[in-house]
Amino acid sequence: MEQSKEKLRSFLARHIAGRSIGDDEQIFAAGFVNSMFAMQLVLFLEKDFKISIANEDLELRNFQTINAMADLIERKIPALQTA
Repeated sequence: MEQSKEKLRSFLARHIAGRSIGDDEQIFAAGFVNSMFAMQLVLFLEKDFKISIANEDLELRNFQTINAMADLIERKIPALQTA
């Protein structure tokens, strides 16, 4: 999971003026993310982690922090391995 978090931190830092973000920092509430960037974030997760984000996954709670996104990735990866 730490490797997932590191990739997420790096991606966010590149797109949010190089600012570091804490693992539990609310990126939407802090104003770091707009709707266009949210779509880029979903595409990044799908491409880099080779997961599929379903409609039911598109809830704010899954994307509001680095920890929440890492949890989503961890839930999706085992689903792919058993499919």
